Amino acid sequence: MAERKPIESWLTDMDGVLMHEGIPVPGADAFIKRLRESGKPFLVLTNNSIYTPRDLHARLNRIGLDVPWESIWTSALATAQFLDDQRPGGTAYVIGEAGLTTALHDIGYVLTDHSPDYVVLGETRTYSFEALTKAIRLINEGARFIATNPDETGPSPQGALPATGSVAALITKATGVDPYFVGKPNPLMMRHGLNVIGAHSETSAMIGDRMDTDVLAGLEAGMETFLVLTGLTRPEEVDRHPFRPSRVVDSIADLIDLV
Repeated sequence: MAERKPIESWLTDMDGVLMHEGIPVPGADAFIKRLRESGKPFLVLTNNSIYTPRDLHARLNRIGLDVPWESIWTSALATAQFLDDQRPGGTAYVIGEAGLTTALHDIGYVLTDHSPDYVVLGETRTYSFEALTKAIRLINEGARFIATNPDETGPSPQGALPATGSVAALITKATGVDPYFVGKPNPLMMRHGLNVIGAHSETSAMIGDRMDTDVLAGLEAGMETFLVLTGLTRPEEVDRHPFRPSRVVDSIADLIDLV
């Protein structure tokens, strides 16, 4: 096997890697500080499309993690980039929050429920039966179906919450139309992110806490991959997958010396 080139840029997931249920993971602040001091390009990624990068910057800052908003890449931004590449200046019916609607406004999309080019499904804590019914009818009338990410559940202090993937499955069941998922594990999200920071996959690494999204996306994008055990994936689950990360570590604190 050919030896990989030194890591010159870093991509890292947010939930489960830098923080867990709103609390910073020990070592996350030191890792971010080392990244910023090194001058190496980096991005913090999240499949969550609810918040804008500025929102996430503020949320991270409150728990002591100083991540510039320009270094945050969300599935909403990746979705907007995809739509801008595919059909510039198009129209969309959107189910989602400010993170998604702002990203689409910023690329010049018109949000409408009148014969839109796309139905775009993102994350929200207030899925509306009326909005879902509208989405189903628009797809049946010919709108293309896009979803920001395939995550079926999201975390909360009370337990699992239905997320974009679960709601997309409901729409698919009603329409017979599968969505195109832009977020992880689609390597498109990673490649767009690498382009944003001017990085190359051969010299980049992806840190994540999930085998089925973070590690898979990094692997398919051609990056070195690190799985941390501070999130969803347990050690005994790693070998159940037909692919492996480059390395498994206890937490992001174990990666500080690699920067």
